[in-house]
Amino acid sequence: MESAAALPRPVLTAGSVLPEDAGRAALVARVHDPQWDGPCVAAVRGEHVVDLTAVAPTVSDLMERDDAAAVVRGADGGHVWRLDELLAAPAGRRDAPHLLAPVDLQVIKAAGVTFARSLLERVIEERTGGDPAQAARVRARVGQVVGGTLDGIRPGSPEAVKAKDLLLSEGLWSQYLEVGIGPDPEVFTKAPVLSAVGTGADIGVLGASVWNNPEPEAVLVVDSRGRVRGATLGNDVNLRDIEGRSALLLGRAKDNNASCAIGPFIRLFDEDFGLDTVRGLDIGLRVDGRDGYVLRGSSSMREISRDVLDLVAATYGPHHQYPDGFVLFTGTLFAPTEDRQAPGAGFTHEYGDVVRISSPRLGALVNTVVPSEQAAPWTLGVGALMRNLAQRGVL
Repeated sequence: MESAAALPRPVLTAGSVLPEDAGRAALVARVHDPQWDGPCVAAVRGEHVVDLTAVAPTVSDLMERDDAAAVVRGADGGHVWRLDELLAAPAGRRDAPHLLAPVDLQVIKAAGVTFARSLLERVIEERTGGDPAQAARVRARVGQVVGGTLDGIRPGSPEAVKAKDLLLSEGLWSQYLEVGIGPDPEVFTKAPVLSAVGTGADIGVLGASVWNNPEPEAVLVVDSRGRVRGATLGNDVNLRDIEGRSALLLGRAKDNNASCAIGPFIRLFDEDFGLDTVRGLDIGLRVDGRDGYVLRGSSSMREISRDVLDLVAATYGPHHQYPDGFVLFTGTLFAPTEDRQAPGAGFTHEYGDVVRISSPRLGALVNTVVPSEQAAPWTLGVGALMRNLAQRGVL
Protein backbone atom coordinates (compact mmCIF):
# COMPACT_ATOMS: atom_id res chain seq x y z
CA MET A 1 0.00 0.00 0.00
CA GLU A 2 1.44 3.40 -0.97
CA SER A 3 2.19 5.69 1.96
CA ALA A 4 -0.37 8.44 2.46
CA ALA A 5 2.46 10.89 3.12
CA ALA A 6 3.74 10.38 -0.45
CA LEU A 7 0.45 11.37 -2.10
CA PRO A 8 0.29 14.82 -3.76
CA ARG A 9 -2.12 17.34 -2.26
CA PRO A 10 -4.21 19.98 -4.05
CA VAL A 11 -3.22 23.63 -3.95
CA LEU A 12 -6.00 25.60 -2.24
CA THR A 13 -6.50 29.36 -2.13
CA ALA A 14 -9.03 31.67 -0.54
CA GLY A 15 -10.64 32.17 -3.93
CA SER A 16 -11.05 28.44 -4.45
CA VAL A 17 -12.84 27.68 -1.16
CA LEU A 18 -14.86 30.79 -0.26
CA PRO A 19 -18.54 31.17 -1.24
CA GLU A 20 -19.10 33.35 -4.28
CA ASP A 21 -20.81 35.98 -2.10
CA ALA A 22 -18.41 35.67 0.84
CA GLY A 23 -18.49 39.42 1.40
CA ARG A 24 -22.12 39.16 2.54
CA ALA A 25 -21.76 35.90 4.49
CA ALA A 26 -21.26 35.31 8.21
CA LEU A 27 -18.70 32.48 8.10
CA VAL A 28 -17.45 30.47 11.07
CA ALA A 29 -14.17 28.56 10.96
CA ARG A 30 -12.00 26.58 13.35
CA VAL A 31 -8.23 26.90 13.26
CA HIS A 32 -5.54 24.74 14.81
CA ASP A 33 -3.15 27.17 16.48
CA PRO A 34 0.30 25.68 17.23
CA GLN A 35 0.86 28.40 19.85
CA TRP A 36 -1.78 26.69 22.00
CA ASP A 37 -1.56 23.28 20.35
CA GLY A 38 -5.32 23.42 20.13
CA PRO A 39 -8.32 24.77 18.22
CA CYS A 40 -9.61 28.31 17.96
CA VAL A 41 -13.12 29.44 17.05
CA ALA A 42 -12.73 31.97 14.27
CA ALA A 43 -14.57 34.31 11.89
CA VAL A 44 -13.76 34.55 8.19
CA ARG A 45 -13.64 38.20 7.19
CA GLY A 46 -12.59 38.58 3.59
CA GLU A 47 -9.26 36.85 3.16
CA HIS A 48 -8.50 37.04 6.88
CA VAL A 49 -9.51 34.70 9.69
CA VAL A 50 -9.97 36.23 13.16
CA ASP A 51 -9.66 34.31 16.44
CA LEU A 52 -12.89 34.63 18.50
CA THR A 53 -12.08 32.02 21.16
CA ALA A 54 -12.12 34.64 23.93
CA VAL A 55 -15.69 35.51 22.91
CA ALA A 56 -16.94 31.94 22.32
CA PRO A 57 -14.57 29.14 23.41
CA THR A 58 -16.38 26.55 21.28
CA VAL A 59 -18.45 26.66 18.11
CA SER A 60 -21.19 24.98 20.12
CA ASP A 61 -21.23 27.98 22.48
CA LEU A 62 -21.33 30.40 19.55
CA MET A 63 -24.34 28.61 18.05
CA GLU A 64 -26.29 29.19 21.29
CA ARG A 65 -26.03 32.97 20.93
CA ASP A 66 -28.89 34.81 19.27
CA ASP A 67 -26.36 37.39 18.06
CA ALA A 68 -23.97 34.82 16.55
CA ALA A 69 -23.96 36.44 13.10
CA ALA A 70 -23.24 39.88 14.56
CA VAL A 71 -20.41 38.43 16.66
CA VAL A 72 -18.87 36.78 13.60
CA ARG A 73 -19.11 39.96 11.56
CA GLY A 74 -17.88 42.48 14.09
CA ALA A 75 -16.66 41.26 17.48
CA ASP A 76 -13.12 42.16 18.49
CA GLY A 77 -10.82 39.19 18.13
CA GLY A 78 -7.35 38.00 18.89
CA HIS A 79 -4.86 36.54 16.47
CA VAL A 80 -5.48 37.11 12.76
CA TRP A 81 -4.36 34.67 10.07
CA ARG A 82 -4.39 34.99 6.32
CA LEU A 83 -6.78 32.42 4.87
CA ASP A 84 -4.28 31.54 2.15
CA GLU A 85 -1.72 30.76 4.87
CA LEU A 86 -4.10 28.36 6.59
CA LEU A 87 -4.97 26.62 3.32
CA ALA A 88 -1.31 26.19 2.36
CA ALA A 89 -0.45 24.26 5.53
CA PRO A 90 0.60 20.61 4.97
CA ALA A 91 -2.11 18.08 5.85
CA GLY A 92 -1.96 16.83 9.43
CA ARG A 93 0.92 19.08 10.57
CA ARG A 94 0.36 20.28 14.14
CA ASP A 95 3.27 22.74 13.97
CA ALA A 96 1.52 24.93 11.38
CA PRO A 97 -1.82 26.77 11.68
CA HIS A 98 -4.47 25.16 9.49
CA LEU A 99 -8.22 24.85 9.09
CA LEU A 100 -10.16 22.24 11.01
CA ALA A 101 -13.74 21.04 10.59
CA PRO A 102 -15.86 24.03 11.68
CA VAL A 103 -17.77 22.06 14.34
CA ASP A 104 -16.65 20.81 17.73
CA LEU A 105 -18.94 19.60 20.55
CA GLN A 106 -21.94 19.02 18.30
CA VAL A 107 -23.00 15.40 17.81
CA ILE A 108 -22.47 14.38 14.17
CA LYS A 109 -25.71 12.86 12.84
CA ALA A 110 -26.69 11.80 9.34
CA ALA A 111 -29.94 11.08 7.53
CA GLY A 112 -29.68 8.37 4.91
CA VAL A 113 -31.74 7.32 1.90
CA THR A 114 -33.38 10.73 1.52
CA PHE A 115 -33.33 10.84 -2.32
CA ALA A 116 -35.22 8.34 -4.51
CA ARG A 117 -32.39 7.90 -7.03
CA SER A 118 -29.77 7.06 -4.42
CA LEU A 119 -32.37 4.96 -2.61
CA LEU A 120 -32.42 2.52 -5.52
CA GLU A 121 -28.63 2.27 -5.41
CA ARG A 122 -28.87 1.23 -1.74
CA VAL A 123 -31.30 -1.51 -2.79
CA ILE A 124 -28.81 -2.62 -5.44
CA GLU A 125 -26.00 -2.76 -2.86
CA GLU A 126 -28.17 -4.98 -0.68
CA ARG A 127 -29.25 -7.25 -3.53
CA THR A 128 -25.66 -7.77 -4.66
CA GLY A 129 -24.41 -8.42 -1.15
CA GLY A 130 -21.85 -5.66 -1.71
CA ASP A 131 -20.39 -7.30 -4.84
CA PRO A 132 -19.77 -4.59 -7.48
CA ALA A 133 -19.51 -7.21 -10.26
CA GLN A 134 -23.23 -7.93 -9.86
CA ALA A 135 -24.37 -4.29 -9.80
CA ALA A 136 -25.16 -3.81 -13.50
CA ARG A 137 -27.35 -6.92 -13.68
CA VAL A 138 -29.29 -6.06 -10.51
CA ARG A 139 -29.59 -2.40 -11.53
CA ALA A 140 -31.27 -3.42 -14.78
CA ARG A 141 -33.69 -5.70 -12.94
CA VAL A 142 -34.63 -3.07 -10.35
CA GLY A 143 -35.04 -0.41 -13.03
CA GLN A 144 -37.29 -2.69 -15.06
CA VAL A 145 -39.63 -3.29 -12.14
CA VAL A 146 -39.56 0.07 -10.41
CA GLY A 147 -39.21 2.42 -13.38
CA GLY A 148 -40.51 5.82 -12.29
CA THR A 149 -42.64 4.41 -9.48
CA LEU A 150 -40.78 6.32 -6.78
CA ASP A 151 -40.51 9.66 -8.59
CA GLY A 152 -42.06 12.42 -6.50
CA ILE A 153 -43.43 10.08 -3.85
CA ARG A 154 -43.89 11.62 -0.41
CA PRO A 155 -42.62 9.20 2.25
CA GLY A 156 -45.42 7.74 4.36
CA SER A 157 -48.15 8.78 1.88
CA PRO A 158 -50.85 6.51 0.38
CA GLU A 159 -48.83 6.52 -2.87
CA ALA A 160 -45.84 5.24 -0.94
CA VAL A 161 -47.94 2.41 0.47
CA LYS A 162 -48.99 1.43 -3.08
CA ALA A 163 -45.38 1.47 -4.22
CA LYS A 164 -44.46 -0.76 -1.30
CA ASP A 165 -47.19 -3.25 -2.28
CA LEU A 166 -45.88 -3.33 -5.87
CA LEU A 167 -42.30 -3.95 -4.77
CA LEU A 168 -43.38 -6.64 -2.32
CA SER A 169 -45.28 -8.43 -5.08
CA GLU A 170 -42.09 -8.45 -7.19
CA GLY A 171 -39.92 -9.64 -4.30
CA LEU A 172 -37.96 -6.38 -4.27
CA TRP A 173 -38.89 -4.86 -0.91
CA SER A 174 -35.87 -3.74 1.10
CA GLN A 175 -35.02 -2.22 4.46
CA TYR A 176 -33.68 0.74 2.48
CA LEU A 177 -37.06 1.25 0.85
CA GLU A 178 -38.63 1.16 4.30
CA VAL A 179 -36.66 4.22 5.43
CA GLY A 180 -36.75 5.83 1.99
CA ILE A 181 -40.52 5.92 1.49
CA GLY A 182 -41.85 4.71 4.84
CA PRO A 183 -43.01 7.03 7.64
CA ASP A 184 -39.71 7.14 9.54
CA PRO A 185 -36.38 8.33 8.08
CA GLU A 186 -33.04 6.74 8.77
CA VAL A 187 -31.05 8.91 11.19
CA PHE A 188 -27.78 7.60 12.59
CA THR A 189 -24.67 8.85 14.34
CA LYS A 190 -22.09 9.32 11.60
CA ALA A 191 -18.97 9.92 13.67
CA PRO A 192 -17.84 10.72 17.23
CA VAL A 193 -17.80 14.28 18.53
CA LEU A 194 -14.64 16.13 17.38
CA SER A 195 -13.57 13.44 14.90
CA ALA A 196 -14.49 15.21 11.63
CA VAL A 197 -11.77 16.61 9.34
CA GLY A 198 -11.88 19.90 7.47
CA THR A 199 -11.06 21.21 4.04
CA GLY A 200 -7.52 20.48 2.88
CA ALA A 201 -7.25 17.41 5.12
CA ASP A 202 -7.02 13.78 4.08
CA ILE A 203 -10.25 11.79 4.07
CA GLY A 204 -10.14 8.12 4.97
CA VAL A 205 -11.48 5.06 3.17
CA LEU A 206 -11.15 1.78 5.05
CA GLY A 207 -8.40 -0.33 3.50
CA ALA A 208 -10.64 -3.42 3.28
CA SER A 209 -13.17 -1.67 1.02
CA VAL A 210 -13.11 -2.31 -2.74
CA TRP A 211 -16.38 -0.53 -3.66
CA ASN A 212 -16.88 2.96 -2.26
CA ASN A 213 -17.68 6.54 -3.20
CA PRO A 214 -17.98 10.08 -1.85
CA GLU A 215 -21.34 11.41 -0.71
CA PRO A 216 -21.65 15.18 -1.21
CA GLU A 217 -24.21 16.59 1.21
CA ALA A 218 -25.60 19.74 2.75
CA VAL A 219 -25.08 19.69 6.51
CA LEU A 220 -27.37 21.57 8.90
CA VAL A 221 -25.97 23.10 12.10
CA VAL A 222 -28.54 22.91 14.90
CA ASP A 223 -28.35 24.35 18.42
CA SER A 224 -29.44 22.78 21.71
CA ARG A 225 -33.01 24.08 21.25
CA GLY A 226 -33.43 22.45 17.87
CA ARG A 227 -33.00 25.68 15.89
CA VAL A 228 -31.16 25.43 12.59
CA ARG A 229 -28.51 28.17 12.82
CA GLY A 230 -26.59 27.61 9.61
CA ALA A 231 -25.28 25.15 7.06
CA THR A 232 -22.08 23.77 5.61
CA LEU A 233 -20.93 20.96 3.30
CA GLY A 234 -20.02 17.39 4.14
CA ASN A 235 -18.65 14.17 2.70
CA ASP A 236 -20.36 11.13 4.24
CA VAL A 237 -17.99 8.57 2.73
CA ASN A 238 -19.89 5.44 1.64
CA LEU A 239 -18.34 1.95 1.68
CA ARG A 240 -20.84 0.25 -0.61
CA ASP A 241 -19.38 -3.25 -0.35
CA ILE A 242 -19.38 -3.34 3.45
CA GLU A 243 -22.81 -1.82 4.02
CA GLY A 244 -24.17 -3.90 1.14
CA ARG A 245 -23.21 -7.11 2.93
CA SER A 246 -25.48 -6.14 5.82
CA ALA A 247 -27.09 -2.94 7.06
CA LEU A 248 -25.91 -4.03 10.51
CA LEU A 249 -22.40 -3.17 9.32
CA LEU A 250 -23.36 0.50 9.01
CA GLY A 251 -21.01 1.45 11.83
CA ARG A 252 -18.04 -0.25 10.17
CA ALA A 253 -18.97 1.27 6.82
CA LYS A 254 -19.48 4.82 8.06
CA ASP A 255 -17.35 5.45 11.15
CA ASN A 256 -13.62 5.13 10.51
CA ASN A 257 -10.62 7.35 10.99
CA ALA A 258 -11.00 10.56 8.92
CA SER A 259 -14.12 9.18 7.19
CA CYS A 260 -16.19 12.30 7.87
CA ALA A 261 -15.29 15.66 6.31
CA ILE A 262 -17.17 18.89 7.11
CA GLY A 263 -16.49 22.41 5.86
CA PRO A 264 -15.04 24.61 4.72
CA PHE A 265 -17.02 26.97 6.99
CA ILE A 266 -20.38 27.23 8.69
CA ARG A 267 -22.49 29.85 6.97
CA LEU A 268 -24.83 31.32 9.57
CA PHE A 269 -28.43 32.10 8.70
CA ASP A 270 -29.19 35.78 8.18
CA GLU A 271 -31.28 37.97 5.90
CA ASP A 272 -29.41 36.72 2.81
CA PHE A 273 -29.13 33.02 3.61
CA GLY A 274 -31.70 30.77 5.30
CA LEU A 275 -33.59 27.51 5.19
CA ASP A 276 -35.17 28.25 1.83
CA THR A 277 -31.70 28.84 0.41
CA VAL A 278 -30.63 25.42 1.70
CA ARG A 279 -33.74 23.83 0.18
CA GLY A 280 -32.64 25.13 -3.23
CA LEU A 281 -28.92 24.34 -3.05
CA ASP A 282 -27.12 22.63 -5.90
CA ILE A 283 -24.09 20.73 -4.68
CA GLY A 284 -21.37 19.86 -7.15
CA LEU A 285 -18.85 17.04 -6.97
CA ARG A 286 -15.58 16.54 -8.81
CA VAL A 287 -13.15 13.67 -8.27
CA ASP A 288 -9.69 13.97 -9.83
CA GLY A 289 -7.53 10.86 -9.95
CA ARG A 290 -3.75 10.92 -10.17
CA ASP A 291 -4.01 9.17 -13.55
CA GLY A 292 -6.07 11.98 -15.10
CA TYR A 293 -9.41 10.32 -14.35
CA VAL A 294 -12.22 12.82 -13.69
CA LEU A 295 -15.66 12.13 -12.27
CA ARG A 296 -18.28 14.86 -12.11
CA GLY A 297 -21.62 14.71 -10.37
CA SER A 298 -24.16 16.81 -8.55
CA SER A 299 -26.90 16.68 -5.98
CA SER A 300 -29.88 19.03 -5.89
CA MET A 301 -31.64 19.66 -2.59
CA ARG A 302 -34.80 20.42 -4.60
CA GLU A 303 -35.15 16.67 -5.21
CA ILE A 304 -34.97 15.57 -1.58
CA SER A 305 -37.84 13.31 -0.54
CA ARG A 306 -38.27 14.74 2.96
CA ASP A 307 -38.11 18.39 3.98
CA VAL A 308 -35.00 19.26 5.94
CA LEU A 309 -37.08 20.34 8.96
CA ASP A 310 -38.74 16.92 8.97
CA LEU A 311 -35.26 15.41 9.24
CA VAL A 312 -34.42 17.75 12.12
CA ALA A 313 -37.67 16.79 13.88
CA ALA A 314 -36.81 13.10 13.50
CA THR A 315 -33.48 13.80 15.20
CA TYR A 316 -34.36 16.31 17.93
CA GLY A 317 -37.49 16.59 20.07
CA PRO A 318 -39.16 15.17 23.18
CA HIS A 319 -37.62 11.82 22.23
CA HIS A 320 -34.00 13.07 22.09
CA GLN A 321 -32.10 16.22 23.12
CA TYR A 322 -28.58 17.44 22.32
CA PRO A 323 -27.23 19.79 25.02
CA ASP A 324 -24.30 20.88 22.82
CA GLY A 325 -26.30 20.90 19.59
CA PHE A 326 -25.77 18.67 16.58
CA VAL A 327 -24.98 18.75 12.89
CA LEU A 328 -27.08 16.77 10.46
CA PHE A 329 -26.00 15.41 7.08
CA THR A 330 -29.14 15.55 4.92
CA GLY A 331 -28.34 12.84 2.36
CA THR A 332 -27.33 12.91 -1.28
CA LEU A 333 -28.77 12.40 -4.73
CA PHE A 334 -25.34 11.34 -6.00
CA ALA A 335 -24.70 7.62 -6.54
CA PRO A 336 -22.03 6.98 -9.22
CA THR A 337 -22.60 4.02 -11.54
CA GLU A 338 -20.01 4.55 -14.28
CA ASP A 339 -17.18 2.03 -14.54
CA ARG A 340 -13.71 3.11 -13.51
CA GLN A 341 -11.33 0.20 -13.00
CA ALA A 342 -13.02 -2.54 -15.03
CA PRO A 343 -16.21 -3.08 -17.09
CA GLY A 344 -19.15 -3.81 -14.82
CA ALA A 345 -17.23 -2.85 -11.67
CA GLY A 346 -18.73 0.64 -11.27
CA PHE A 347 -16.97 3.51 -9.57
CA THR A 348 -14.67 3.21 -6.59
CA HIS A 349 -12.02 5.46 -5.10
CA GLU A 350 -8.30 5.14 -5.67
CA TYR A 351 -5.87 6.51 -3.13
CA GLY A 352 -4.78 10.01 -4.05
CA ASP A 353 -8.18 11.00 -5.46
CA VAL A 354 -8.92 14.66 -4.81
CA VAL A 355 -12.58 15.12 -3.91
CA ARG A 356 -14.06 18.60 -4.30
CA ILE A 357 -17.59 19.18 -2.98
CA SER A 358 -18.85 22.68 -3.68
CA SER A 359 -21.84 24.97 -3.73
CA PRO A 360 -21.80 28.65 -4.72
CA ARG A 361 -23.31 29.78 -1.39
CA LEU A 362 -21.19 27.51 0.83
CA GLY A 363 -17.78 27.34 -0.85
CA ALA A 364 -15.70 24.22 -1.38
CA LEU A 365 -14.75 21.24 0.77
CA VAL A 366 -11.64 19.61 -0.71
CA ASN A 367 -9.98 16.42 0.55
CA THR A 368 -7.49 13.80 -0.60
CA VAL A 369 -8.45 10.13 -0.28
CA VAL A 370 -6.11 7.95 1.80
CA PRO A 371 -6.52 4.65 3.65
CA SER A 372 -8.18 5.29 7.01
CA GLU A 373 -5.36 3.31 8.56
CA GLN A 374 -2.86 5.89 7.28
CA ALA A 375 -4.82 9.08 7.94
CA ALA A 376 -3.60 11.36 10.73
CA PRO A 377 -4.62 9.79 14.06
CA TRP A 378 -7.53 11.40 15.87
CA THR A 379 -6.09 12.64 19.16
CA LEU A 380 -8.14 15.64 20.36
CA GLY A 381 -11.14 14.30 22.27
CA VAL A 382 -13.55 16.15 24.56
CA GLY A 383 -11.32 15.78 27.63
CA ALA A 384 -8.27 17.09 25.80
CA LEU A 385 -10.25 20.03 24.41
CA MET A 386 -11.56 21.02 27.85
CA ARG A 387 -8.07 20.82 29.38
CA ASN A 388 -6.64 22.88 26.53
CA LEU A 389 -9.26 25.61 26.85
CA ALA A 390 -8.89 25.67 30.63
CA GLN A 391 -5.11 26.11 30.34
CA ARG A 392 -5.73 29.06 28.02
CA GLY A 393 -8.11 30.64 30.53
CA VAL A 394 -11.09 30.87 28.19
CA LEU A 395 -13.47 28.55 30.06
